[in-house]
Amino acid sequence: MDKNMIKEFIAKRVAKMLKDGDVVNLGIGMPTLVANYLPEGANIFLQSENGFIGVGPAPEQGKENMNIVNAGGQCVTILPGGVFFDSATSFSIIRGGHVDMTVLGALQVDEKGNLANWMIPGKMVPGMGGAMDLVTGAKKVTIAMEHTAKGAHKILKQCTLPLTAAHQVDYIVTEMGFMEVTKEGIVLREINPEFTVEEVQAATEATLIIPEDMVQMEV
Repeated sequence: MDKNMIKEFIAKRVAKMLKDGDVVNLGIGMPTLVANYLPEGANIFLQSENGFIGVGPAPEQGKENMNIVNAGGQCVTILPGGVFFDSATSFSIIRGGHVDMTVLGALQVDEKGNLANWMIPGKMVPGMGGAMDLVTGAKKVTIAMEHTAKGAHKILKQCTLPLTAAHQVDYIVTEMGFMEVTKEGIVLREINPEFTVEEVQAATEATLIIPEDMVQMEV
């Protein structure tokens, strides 16, 4: 799969996790693609921390409204019934525990559920943004990312980059599989049939737990 196919595959699998009535925050980058693949007929409320609920799919080319952008500055659509509010209200929703799931990208995740997704030492960054609030305020935290970075492991025994939060990640979705972070470690719940268990483990520094009821990953 090329990069675009990988992103689409991951976004589609994440979208299958969402249920009717969920309030969901989609982080900058790949997670925003989830908005294009929501389950048909489900009433899912997508929240953007810069101040609205009711995000829709990406706008058609040429029909973008430059005044309606998500937290990453990308043009988005607003569904009927969508609402706008200030940052204080937005973060009250997040910190108040009203977000059912946040979907974020990552630089590193480890087997203890630690997340590093905001900086690489020595490189200029704008700051952590709303991620630290989202990973502690949301009921569930899902990481959507490519399994490796130019061949380097991203799913580790222990993160080496500065942490966004400790012990907060619940699920990891990559092009190789769907994983759950448990007290015992990272469980490979689903595997992309294009890969073997041995290939997934070789691309993962953390030791994966392979359950007997593991199934094929479908989108």
